[in-house]
Amino acid sequence: MSAAPTLLLCSETDDLGDLRPAFEQAAAERCPGLRVALWPEVAAGAAEVVALASWFAPLGLPAALPGLRLIASIGAGAEHVLRDPGLPAGVPVTRIVDEQQARGMAEFVLWAALYYHRGLDRVQQQQPRGVWRMPPQRPAAQTRVGVMGLGTMGAEVARCLAGHGFEVHGWSRRGHAIEGVRTWAGDVQLEDFLRPLDIVVSLLPLTEHTRGLCNARWFARLKPGAAFINCGRGEQVVLPDLLEALERGQLGGAVLDVFEHEPLPPVHPLWHTPRLLVTPHMASSVSPEAMARQIVGDTARVLAGLAPVHAVDRARGY
Repeated sequence: MSAAPTLLLCSETDDLGDLRPAFEQAAAERCPGLRVALWPEVAAGAAEVVALASWFAPLGLPAALPGLRLIASIGAGAEHVLRDPGLPAGVPVTRIVDEQQARGMAEFVLWAALYYHRGLDRVQQQQPRGVWRMPPQRPAAQTRVGVMGLGTMGAEVARCLAGHGFEVHGWSRRGHAIEGVRTWAGDVQLEDFLRPLDIVVSLLPLTEHTRGLCNARWFARLKPGAAFINCGRGEQVVLPDLLEALERGQLGGAVLDVFEHEPLPPVHPLWHTPRLLVTPHMASSVSPEAMARQIVGDTARVLAGLAPVHAVDRARGY
């Protein structure tokens, strides 16, 4: 008797065992007969593995699974999948697209924008010195917030900020129209987009175009004293350039939620950098149940000969 088709949960960096019950429930409901296994229960080369749900799977593992029909990122980004040079060419790659996750991101970015708009960063700096001084208060309409990346999450963030009265600008590589948001597109419009902003938010995916994008030249384009919020990917920021911009006052402050190497080591100097707030990759996350329903649903589709719903364009990286 042949082995049951298997969805393999795999990560070299995280224990995915807690996800297994949600995937088993989703399999029972949406793809009866699909077995859920946790790497390395199933060895490389196992022909029964039809889907790989991963977060930093071992390089070379997808190519070593001859029956593989789907590679699914368990997060909103797919760069950790696409980094594998031996990725099988004909196997679709998917990522998580979830409305609740987008709303969570909008909440986090709204909080961070208000943190600077209402001067709470200044209040926090005053408290250790016992200083009672109200920062200047002004209407949200007088604060310009720019959102870089206008996909599912970026569009939700932009609409949320606009709904709270901010003057919102959005930038993406390809043009997007969002009601209540002034949008810009492409490298040719990037400088004009950045120049008037009081706060800039990065929600960009990690691609060859965005890696190292936020460098000294990029920070120099900002209005002096602007604030920076990064919820995209840590690899997009050249940290020495960011620290220099903070020290010179070109940047008034920064909230960093993502880093090239996570968790951020306790001895890292970012923990003690003035006017910089470190948050532990908490901006938003998808529930195990929603993740499992989406990935198992796409697995059922590919087993039925259909294209997955949440496919990544490998050339674009998202």
